[in-house]
Amino acid sequence: QVHLAESGGGSVRPGGSLRLSCVVSGYAVRRYCMGWFRHAPGKEREGFATIFMDDTTRTYADDVKGRFTISQDNAKSTLYLQMNSLKPEDTAMYYCAAVWGRCGPRRESYFSYWGQGTQVTVSS
Repeated sequence: QVHLAESGGGSVRPGGSLRLSCVVSGYAVRRYCMGWFRHAPGKEREGFATIFMDDTTRTYADDVKGRFTISQDNAKSTLYLQMNSLKPEDTAMYYCAAVWGRCGPRRESYFSYWGQGTQVTVSS
């Protein structure tokens, strides 16, 4: 079992950048697949990036590829999301999630553990 705690959200203008962090507390953190999800008003929660903590294998959804980077620092048991070239449509509550083992589909039902979320607002 792991506990997840996100931070780093805020308000930013279009074209700006933010870095989200997710501290992962628990046993054998390196054996977890970690994901970033977001939930915008009126939409379903969507997964857009995953990383396997032990070997940094990553996946991205097309709409964030090239703008967002998922990474980890195992010494700090922390997951990161660097977001560049932000757009108003990136506005959402952002969550980190975890599941034991290698990464599979970026679906909400695949992940077992969730953080409380951090709000990102992109507006001029």
